Parts: sequence; C-alpha cells; structure tokens
Amino acid sequence: MSTPTATRLQAADASVTVLSNTAFVTDWARRYFGSWWNAFDVPASSVCAGPLVTADLHEKAYTDLAALVRSCPHDEVTYTKVQLLLARDSTGTITGVSPDEGLAYRSEQLGSHVTLSGRTAQPLALAAARIAREMIRASLLRDGWTLLHASAVVRDGRALLAFGSKGAGKTTTALLLASRGSQLLANDRAFVKAVGDELRVLPWPSAAAIGLGLLDALGLYDVVRDRLQAGEQLHPTQHQDVTDALLAGRREPLWEPGGKREMKVQVFPDQFATWFGMELATGGHAAALLFPRIDPASTPAVVDGDRALGEDDFMSGSTEDRYPDHFGLAHGINGGGSDVARATVADRLATLPHHQVVLSHDTQANADFLAKLAADL
Repeated sequence: MSTPTATRLQAADASVTVLSNTAFVTDWARRYFGSWWNAFDVPASSVCAGPLVTADLHEKAYTDLAALVRSCPHDEVTYTKVQLLLARDSTGTITGVSPDEGLAYRSEQLGSHVTLSGRTAQPLALAAARIAREMIRASLLRDGWTLLHASAVVRDGRALLAFGSKGAGKTTTALLLASRGSQLLANDRAFVKAVGDELRVLPWPSAAAIGLGLLDALGLYDVVRDRLQAGEQLHPTQHQDVTDALLAGRREPLWEPGGKREMKVQVFPDQFATWFGMELATGGHAAALLFPRIDPASTPAVVDGDRALGEDDFMSGSTEDRYPDHFGLAHGINGGGSDVARATVADRLATLPHHQVVLSHDTQANADFLAKLAADL
C-alpha cells in the first residue's frame, strides 16, 4: 500500500482536505485548485478534523460497497451524466455507486466526510476534486457568499465582471482582457460577498470550455495544437472528437449531434498560465460590470441600453449544473447562495458602473477597445 498523502484547499474561510493512498489524487487536487485557490500539501498524519475527502484506490472496497447498495433499497439517479445508484441508511449515511466509472461514494457526518473508493486513478482524482469543490462551495454559501454566472478579470485588485447568456461574449471579453495584462479570475462563474464597503470576488476553479472558432480567433489555436502534438493533454472531460479535430487542424466550431450544443476545448486552470502566458487572479473586489454582445458587422464600442442584472445572472437551485447534491453537502442551501446574500450582492452590484458593449469579429480591435475601457474604469 502506498504512503498516504494529503492536500488542503482553502478559499476565504472555507477549507477541505483531500487524503489519498495514491499521490495521483492529491497531486491532481493541488494542480487543479492551486492556481485559483490556495492548495498545499499537509502531513497525512495530521489530518484528523475538519471537512475531509478520503479517496483511495481500493477495488475491494468499491466492490463491497457496490454489492451493499445493490442489496438494499436504492434510487437510480444521474450524476456527472452517468448512472449513480444511491442508498441512505437510518444513520444518515449516503452511499452511492457509479458502475460506469468504477467509483463508490460514502457521505457521513452530515456531508463533512466523504469517502471515495475507486478502481482506477483518473476517475478517482476527478471525483475527489469535484466533491472537494462542492464542499468548499457549500461552506462559502453558508458563510454568505453567492455565486454569479459571470466571467471576471482583475486589474490592480479591481474586478471587472462580464455578464450575458451563452454566446454573448463573456468568455471572449475575459480572455481578451487577460491577454492584455489583466489577471483572469473567472471564465463562467465567480463567488461574490459583501464585506464592509467592498464586494469581494473569488474564483470558481473549473475546466474552461473554449470553442474551436474562439480559440482560433484569440490566436491560441496553434499553441494548443502544438502542445497536443507534443504529447501534452487537456482536461479529460474533453470529448475525443474535439481532440481529433485539433490534431487534424480543424478550426471551425464542432457540434454535438443535432447541432444544439457546441463541443469545446476543455482547458485546465493552470494551462492559462503555462500554455497561454496569462496571469490568474486569486481574488479582487468588484468595480464595474460589462454586458457584451457580438455583432460581426459592428465596431467595438460602448452602446446605449438598459440591461440590468436578472435572475439568470446568478447561479441558483440545488441542481444548477450537472452535479446535483446527492451527497447532502449543501444542507439545503440554494446552489447560488441564500436569498439574503443574493439580494445584498444584487443591490451592491446595481450601484457599480454598468457598460453595455458591442464586440465585432475583429479580435485585435476588440482587444484594443476592451483594454482601453478597463484601464479607464
């Protein structure tokens, strides 16, 4: 048996420790979260209290838990787009088994200790990181943070937040500003909390989804293709068709069957720095709001309009994404924060400068315009 290793993750006042009998799992957590949250190794022998994820490669434990769940009353639900068999006992312990992934979950102590048993290292590492992030989320939301559906960059501690529906230009705005010297804080969502006179902003670490066309427009396509050809890898949630398209040199958008959803490149947080030379921000305070939209025939500019924040600009619900709270980690709190926290943040954001902007398909012109706008805020 390998020597156990442990990595502690911290974001504001929330923390969780990932403990494993394989260093691959803790290395993954440190890599995945270290760029945006604080992640550091701790002695495994010192881990005795606090929120804990124990994730071990242990085929017998997985097999035993799978047999246990199948032998008792259980529900069949979906988690991470795959089947999960879920059982609860009289003590409040929740046990789940994902046969397709070879993973077993056991949530105890009201969700403060989750044990995972896996048959192979990569699915185990992915699952441990996912659970750890959800535990941090739950702790932050209980502490008064809320979760915005926004991209964000930071310049001199001041965070510029971009809002909009899919395709509006949130990601384009953030990445163009990050390419011009701002620090990238969020690709699609960010934590916000009113602290004194400030609205503090924290990242939500996740793989960033970037379409092939946008990657090409940003001048990053060849960087990614060269790295892949050299044997490096993007996030494993990326569909193989996307990898094949990159290796083949295809630059046009790639769509799922039916054409409803674009298949995108999945970039690790640390690859923004190591591959793209962008600096990442670990926090900031909200200073202004942008509401971009794309008009191919336009000239980049600030435009008139009355766009204000709405419900869609906040993450919400117990199942706001593909990770519903099957393991009792959130204790019933809304997935985007309490009503009081959301209302407080909305009121504070409403007092900040709002700029509605139109962007074109001229990447250079967009970057010049956004960089000047950010510098003037």
